[in-house]
Amino acid sequence: MYWIIKLDKSLAWLSKLCGVIACLAMILMAVNVFYDVVARYVFNDVSIAMQEMEWHLYSVVFLLGIPYALRTDGHVRVDVFYTRWSNKTKAWVNILGSLIFVIPFAYLIGRYGYSFALDSYQMGEGSGDPGGLPHRWVIKAVIPLSAVFMATAGLNMVTYAIRVLAGEKEYVGEHSAGGLA
Repeated sequence: MYWIIKLDKSLAWLSKLCGVIACLAMILMAVNVFYDVVARYVFNDVSIAMQEMEWHLYSVVFLLGIPYALRTDGHVRVDVFYTRWSNKTKAWVNILGSLIFVIPFAYLIGRYGYSFALDSYQMGEGSGDPGGLPHRWVIKAVIPLSAVFMATAGLNMVTYAIRVLAGEKEYVGEHSAGGLA
C-alpha cells in the first residue's frame, strides 16, 4: 500500500503543477489582452503577434487545466447521482470512468496530437498573417503533452480511489477528491 500512496501523491503533484501553469498562463493572458486593448484604443496600434499569443495562452490554460480539473474532481459529471453515493461506489465509478474513458481518450489525443505537432514542426509552420508568431508547432506540441498529463491524472483518479477503497481516504464535498494531498 505504501507504493500506492507514494504514486498517488506524485501524480497529484503533477496535476497540481499543471494547475499552477494553467493559472500563470491565465494571468499572462489577462495582461496580454489588457495590452492589446490599450494598444488598440489608446495608441491605435495593433500587434498580430500579441493577438495570436492570446489564443496560444488560452490553449495552455485549457489543455493544462484539464488534468488539474480531473484531480480536483472539478470536471463535468452527473452530480445529482454522484453526491448521494457512498465513498466506495464513488471510488468504483472513478476507477471505471478513468480506465474506460479518461485514459483511452488521453491516448487518442496523444497519438493524434503528436502527429499533428510533428507535421507542424516538419513543415516549419508559422502564422499565416504578416507579423504573426512563428513556430506554430510549439503550441501544437502542448496537445500531446496535455494528453500525457491527462492520462497521469486519470491514473491518479485510480490510485486515489484505491486509497478510498482501502479506507485510508474519502471523498469530501461535491467537487473534491480529497484535495491535492
